[in-house]
Amino acid sequence: MTALKPPPLSLYIHIPWCQRKCPYCDFNSHAVTGEVDEKAYVDALLKDLRGDLPLLGGRSLATIFIGGGTPSLFSVNAMACLLERVKRLVGFTREAEITLEANPGALEAERLPGYREAGINRLSLGVQSLNASSLLALGRIHDPQQAIDAVVRAKQAGFEHINLDMMFALPQQTTATAREDLASVIELGAGHLSYYQLTLEPNTPFYRTPPPLPDEETVWDIQQQGEAMLARAGFDHYEISAFARPGEVCRHNLNYWRFGDYLGIGAGAHGKVTTADGLIKRYWKYRHPSDYLAAGAGSSGFVQGERTLQPPDLVLEFMMNALRLSAGVETALFQATTGLSVTAIRDQLHLAEAKGLLLPVNERLRPTSLGQRFLNDLLAFFEVNAVSSD
Repeated sequence: MTALKPPPLSLYIHIPWCQRKCPYCDFNSHAVTGEVDEKAYVDALLKDLRGDLPLLGGRSLATIFIGGGTPSLFSVNAMACLLERVKRLVGFTREAEITLEANPGALEAERLPGYREAGINRLSLGVQSLNASSLLALGRIHDPQQAIDAVVRAKQAGFEHINLDMMFALPQQTTATAREDLASVIELGAGHLSYYQLTLEPNTPFYRTPPPLPDEETVWDIQQQGEAMLARAGFDHYEISAFARPGEVCRHNLNYWRFGDYLGIGAGAHGKVTTADGLIKRYWKYRHPSDYLAAGAGSSGFVQGERTLQPPDLVLEFMMNALRLSAGVETALFQATTGLSVTAIRDQLHLAEAKGLLLPVNERLRPTSLGQRFLNDLLAFFEVNAVSSD
């Protein structure tokens, strides 16, 4: 392994509360049962960040993503205080991307100008669908008009960069209704769309009692037609489930996919950092909000666990991220961020090429369209037991 230079640095901030838990959601989110003490949680986040300061390596933050849960439940004052203190503690790069996730049903329109003034310059709205029946089936708390209004008001508040989350393969959805739904979302004029299939995740109500979902052939038709519609509308399909108009890629997620570093603060947040001695570590914070706050009040700190990635882990984790990108990544990035030579995985690369899942390796590691469709099969070539740690 070669010595590593720390890659770009991002920050993920987790706010775990939402108004109601959706039946398909397996994220670390918790329905609000009373008054959330914003100040106590913001204070904990900042204390958490101070504990992570030794991991900076002299870097400023290139991107920040405030996710959840529903972070827009927090007031403008709470967000402004949080970001001002983060900037003071760590610093931002000159053109830092700062994203806030929001639920149209929990987004108070009067807060939007305040969020923008606080420094948030990208909004990610969980629209999921503009079909009233689909929203009801998904257990969402907003209706189509609320979603439309949220986009209009965000633009009026000065948000030039807006991402919309949207699902397909919804309960009782047909190819025709999916096409109509996507056309309505495209009309909203957002620059970025996360378009992904509804899946039944363990430990969710939908997994225990599955709703009537489209068959596999219909799902494939919906996906193919949706991707064609987005291409005609000027969206580049730059990642498996991400589509962007020119200049609108999500730089925070791009840092994940390019195996950059990121700090994670908040209940259940994860981080990945390159240490001063060239090791790559993953760590995670206490998951439940009450456990997280209790840990912060004690002397042991917020970190529940950590592990150092060994060479075989590094190969798989790099590929799990990089091969999600349609354009792949430079081969030089593999060595720069893992410390490993591409020659160490030459056999695995050739096997993946032979199966038609990976384009011939020259200056890039790039999946074929078949490789992206069957990403798990492609990644199997790089599983820990398939890679030497020599």
